[in-house]
Amino acid sequence: MEAQKPETSQSSAQPVVAVAPMTVSTPERGKDFEFRVTAPARGEGLPVILFSHGFTQSCRAYAPLVDYWASQGFAVIQPDHLDSWRCGLAPTDPRAPDFWRYREEDLLLLLDRLDEIEQAASHIRGRIDRSKIAVAGHSWGAQTASTLLGATHPDPRDGSTVSMADDRVKAGVLLCIPGTGGENLSQLAKDYFPFMNPDFTGMTTPSLIIGGDKDQSPLSVRGPEWWREAYDLAPGGKALFTAFGAEHSLGGIHTYEAEQLPDYSRTRVAAIQRVTTAFLRHALNGDDGAWSEEHTAAQTESASEGRLECK
Repeated sequence: MEAQKPETSQSSAQPVVAVAPMTVSTPERGKDFEFRVTAPARGEGLPVILFSHGFTQSCRAYAPLVDYWASQGFAVIQPDHLDSWRCGLAPTDPRAPDFWRYREEDLLLLLDRLDEIEQAASHIRGRIDRSKIAVAGHSWGAQTASTLLGATHPDPRDGSTVSMADDRVKAGVLLCIPGTGGENLSQLAKDYFPFMNPDFTGMTTPSLIIGGDKDQSPLSVRGPEWWREAYDLAPGGKALFTAFGAEHSLGGIHTYEAEQLPDYSRTRVAAIQRVTTAFLRHALNGDDGAWSEEHTAAQTESASEGRLECK
């Protein structure tokens, strides 16, 4: 267990407590399921965020976001998906072609076994609000999270539609979510990510999409506008924050030690911390004032950090 006090300018920030690795038995997965739980040291009725990491990342990553959300009153649960570097699976592992499926099932497992997780994680026991659950993710993790919000995609094994929408999930935050597939995909993506053909028309759950206007992906023949398609193609109740000057790391959301990144920016990460928190408070707690204030602030600072759109 580790106590942390994230860097933040908000006076309401609390110290947070993180526990990892935590484990539940999953013999059907071929490996026990490990995850990390981060929460404020104090408070009751905590909304829950399930956070899906990007390709080969882990439950140890994304501390700048996770610590901040916890400092603002959220309990964050981060699974280790089978593609995590911590799992150490070889590319030839027979489960590798189905990593996409295991990822989506991981999030459902967290929902289905939340009682067990809460009992095991003494620092959140009796403190979470089951009626206020959000999913979030970065890159492949964003696509994984989007399936619980109502997005669908074809099963590459037989072409059937994979639909995982879950009404226990009330909101989503999708950071650098891949756009639509087909001819938009590079040959690399077609070869290695055949499931990457999402349909956002059924993604009805309120969601915030975040992308960088300098995010030129090797997965797509399109430019950075590809990353906004989840906003453009989904029905209403969505918001889009376009981070100016941001590449795929959005300035360093995955680690505090990101100075070597070409788009490293503490102020950009801080803007993403604030706008995501305001959206989650709006969507889960009905705090329209905080979201309205953040929307106004984002418009004011848009010349330097980003642009916020809503529909």
